[in-house]
Amino acid sequence: MRAAAILFVVGSHALWVFPDLQGSLVTLLRMCGVMGVEIFFVLSGFLIGRILFRIFTNEQFKTKHLTYFLIRRWFRTLPNYYLVLIVNIFLVLFLGRDLPETLPNYFGFVQNFHFGMDIFFTESWSLPIEEFAYILGPLLFYLVLLPKWKVSKKKLFLWVTLGIILFFTFTKVWYNHQTGSNSLEFWNINLKAVVIYRIDAIYYGVLAAYLSLVHPDFWKKQTTLFLFLGVFLFIGIHSFIRVAKWLTDNQPFFFNVLYLPLCSLSIAMSLPFFSRLKRANKLMVKPITFVSLISYSMYLLHYSIILQMMRYFSASETYGAIKKIGFTIGYLAITILLSYFLYRLFEKPMMDLRDRPYFKRQFGKE
Repeated sequence: MRAAAILFVVGSHALWVFPDLQGSLVTLLRMCGVMGVEIFFVLSGFLIGRILFRIFTNEQFKTKHLTYFLIRRWFRTLPNYYLVLIVNIFLVLFLGRDLPETLPNYFGFVQNFHFGMDIFFTESWSLPIEEFAYILGPLLFYLVLLPKWKVSKKKLFLWVTLGIILFFTFTKVWYNHQTGSNSLEFWNINLKAVVIYRIDAIYYGVLAAYLSLVHPDFWKKQTTLFLFLGVFLFIGIHSFIRVAKWLTDNQPFFFNVLYLPLCSLSIAMSLPFFSRLKRANKLMVKPITFVSLISYSMYLLHYSIILQMMRYFSASETYGAIKKIGFTIGYLAITILLSYFLYRLFEKPMMDLRDRPYFKRQFGKE
């Protein structure tokens, strides 16, 4: 799923090379780019949800276990982010452009906390959503333990998860009330890519994690049914939108409040099927695993750095169709190559630090 998600995102941004291209395939690629990030959100929620559930329901639970969880997350996400952010700053200066006035916000992950962000390091919009989700859940899980409820930790975990989903659904209702109808571009910047409206996307994955651990038999038996329902829901939504010609300006409530949660739900429904896949041909496993491992580096590098620099040094808009295809292949190859180097030389060494004995001793992991 992670490999598919990053290929969707990178592939959709390759359309920048073909600005005049139109048709159903273009529409599909653009939607794949949007859904690629949504897959990342739900998958991330599922993975961290399983970790948090085990920490939270452990009889030996201690606050430092949540702290270690956050440290592990931050070693995974922050070093790469800050390195690429700095590269983006130097790149803008190299190109002779002005840095955004909101640049300090990028260092605190608040560039899109409650408003649309500047056109700078644009793919970074999803990272504050993830970072705040990593903090919010553990904080609330910890706080609900303080009153010593006569309720099982499993139920408390479920209530907190559902509460987060409900709250951030309400923020979208509030957005719809305040904003109403607008263009797709406005919706894309000011709702889809804003933290206070999107954290629920990750907690649909957390909810799936809860079901997989608390109701494992149900989870295993209903894989086909859930996959069918998820695919049916996803295709049904987009087919209806196309046939009914629904847009953000004529159906604001649907797009502002319902559309993104329904997409998250349809993706979450595929998790029972994909989480149970155990075997595959080695010729498939190796490239999928490779792309999955370098996916975070690919996400950070592919657009604002690699594609922008390639277009700066090559006037691709003047190319014919064959040269544009060659340019695109080169873009994909360079993205994979540089992402591999970033992963091997920086991302993985930084991640390996979190498993050092010092951290394990400090947080009770030895």
